[in-house]
Amino acid sequence: MKKDVVAGLGEIGSPILKLLSKKQTTIGYDLDKRLVNETKLKKLQDMQTSFLHIAIPVTSKFDSNLLQLYKKFKPECIVIHSTIGPGTTERIQKKLDIPLIYSATRGVHKRMLKDLKRYTKFFAISKNAPKRRWAIKTYSRKMKHFGVKTKQMSKPETLELAKILCDTSYLGWLINYSQITNVIAKTYDVNYNEMWLFSDEIHKLLGNRPKMYPGYIGGHCVIPNLELINNQTLNLIKKMNNTYSKKVKNTKSINKKYLKIT
Repeated sequence: MKKDVVAGLGEIGSPILKLLSKKQTTIGYDLDKRLVNETKLKKLQDMQTSFLHIAIPVTSKFDSNLLQLYKKFKPECIVIHSTIGPGTTERIQKKLDIPLIYSATRGVHKRMLKDLKRYTKFFAISKNAPKRRWAIKTYSRKMKHFGVKTKQMSKPETLELAKILCDTSYLGWLINYSQITNVIAKTYDVNYNEMWLFSDEIHKLLGNRPKMYPGYIGGHCVIPNLELINNQTLNLIKKMNNTYSKKVKNTKSINKKYLKIT
């Protein structure tokens, strides 16, 4: 019998732990001991670890932290669920003698357990990874067992970029545009919602005129993920967001206001 380990019990790791614990032996590990079931951790410490799921924060010490967890739990395979910069998977794989999978996470934090089953869990693995076929087959079957759809991408860099460019940064640009239109509308004493009624039918028919809520971009995804690529153009998202907060009052409460309207 083998166990899985989820390292990092925050907004991503906690729901992954809950999901996996339903049908297999799984333990959680975190530097914050208040989040860890120490009794269960100690009881199962000698049981072999099959998969080590990484959901720790991405800092300058991410690589070394992951390698420390690898030495601690000695898994057969590691899966990174945290959002990482391009090249991370390949870089770390070179330091490991076991397969490393990157599987980007999508969903809203407050309903992540539900969203893990709602969205396809894309994953990618280096062509040079040891036991590559076994890792692909086993991870796909494991996720299917828990009701999670999976789809493999050709290489890790594709998925690493997709998570940032086609998800969080894309959302940032859309919110930036709503911020711009809100500032201009206020200049002419125009109601934002009434103005955007003009695009409703266009978006319904063509799907390319989404109305966003002109609030302040906070949270742990859109702005922090910009640093993973550090692209000069993409960094404008952060600059525009900061400028907007200075021009419009109570920007951090605007999202709640518009969500109530819709």
